[in-house]
Amino acid sequence: MAVQHASDDTGLRSDFFLLIDGELVTSGRWFDVIDPATGAPFARSPEAGRAELDRAVAAARRAFPAWSALSFEERAAYIRRLCDALRKHQDELAELLTREQGKPVGQSRDEITRAATQSEGMTKIQIPVETLVDDSERHIELHYVPLGVVGIITPWNAPINLAAGPLTAALYTGNTAVLKPSPYTPLSTLKVGELAREIFPAGVVNVLAGGNDLGQWMTEHPGIDKISFTGSVATGKKVMAAAAGTLKRITLELGGNDAAIVLEDVDPKSVARKLFFAATVNCGQVCMAVKRIYAHESIYDALCEALADEARNAKVGPGMEPGVQIGPIQNRMQYEKLLGILEDTKRSGARILAGGEVPKGPGYFFPPTIVADIDENSRLVQEEQFGPIVPVLKFSDVEDAIRRANATRYGLAGSVWSRDIARATAIAARLEVGTAWVNQHRATSAFVPFGGAKESGIGRQYSILGLKGYMEPRVVSVLKQVP
Repeated sequence: MAVQHASDDTGLRSDFFLLIDGELVTSGRWFDVIDPATGAPFARSPEAGRAELDRAVAAARRAFPAWSALSFEERAAYIRRLCDALRKHQDELAELLTREQGKPVGQSRDEITRAATQSEGMTKIQIPVETLVDDSERHIELHYVPLGVVGIITPWNAPINLAAGPLTAALYTGNTAVLKPSPYTPLSTLKVGELAREIFPAGVVNVLAGGNDLGQWMTEHPGIDKISFTGSVATGKKVMAAAAGTLKRITLELGGNDAAIVLEDVDPKSVARKLFFAATVNCGQVCMAVKRIYAHESIYDALCEALADEARNAKVGPGMEPGVQIGPIQNRMQYEKLLGILEDTKRSGARILAGGEVPKGPGYFFPPTIVADIDENSRLVQEEQFGPIVPVLKFSDVEDAIRRANATRYGLAGSVWSRDIARATAIAARLEVGTAWVNQHRATSAFVPFGGAKESGIGRQYSILGLKGYMEPRVVSVLKQVP
């Protein structure tokens, strides 16, 4: 995104700062931040340029020796203080998050709670020195040491939670960090930076806001040792190419086109409630949301109708209004993409069972839409829609359902739904994904690795596997024979 430089409206909220070397600063340049419920600017964010990036990286490098010398428990204590601060300031952060992102304020509170809980969980993971060989001749150990400075680039759909995971991983493992939120949703992350300033030593955490140029400069910067990027597949490929110039380590958590396979023995109404939530929470703007539903022919019509009922009964509106379940699409570009997918779906002859009529008026509101009898090669099935429009496809043979679920360049996650747990587990194990769930979707934990297969990413977040991605393995091999 090229940032929209600030308007002349002095009524816009502007109490936001970059965090560089323990100081809250501005750059003299600003850009507007849009409220997706109105489509109009409501605040201004400071915009970092190359000079601010260079200062932040230099500060992170200066802070690295002392920070990396602390023990895991000492670093964990700092992180837990930040988690406490997130909980203490949850209400004001949630309101700001809803204003810039659009999600219902209850979901914003849940996001902040999840960020704190997951971060605390990661600080309980031990990363011991591993003994590989210990015999009469040699003692060989495998150590894991911090990399240096980690650049973290986060998306607009869950800016606080998707910053907290890689930030905690970087800091707990002894690295320092430069964090860049999406220019669509920079404000709540900048406020988290203000909280971090009161807790961490200067330079350990730096927070910058800016457009796509800033992200590219980070991936190319010789002073940054690793990039953690969460976002689209297309941008992830650009990050990987740019990072190659300095052979940076990378963790990429990219998009998905998650399939849910629903077997013939389920209760359609019960499953529909869970599937609908997994497909439309945060207005469907979740990398691991259910994006395609494959339903057995014997329960297809009943499931379609139950999903349509859920869609008809869901309340859509501004995220600060009581009772709202689905807020607006976060930005105009994504909104217009969904409009294009909807028009393509209508032209294809598919049946729209609920939704499908976009309301007029301000804001980027899009109704939850359930689509039946749609062609497998349609845009809605093949692309990651990233919005509350869900195709339901029919199958008669489970082998065919598995084949169709796997026939995608994406491989983030998927799920199987059945009363026969053993059968569903066997099917789930054949999905070509990073995470395969049974009778659930979107279930994550600090202790379980999460990431994608195929083009849905490289590396993992969370768990000891994710944490080791922020460290360098170092072998120490000792010959016991004295020379």
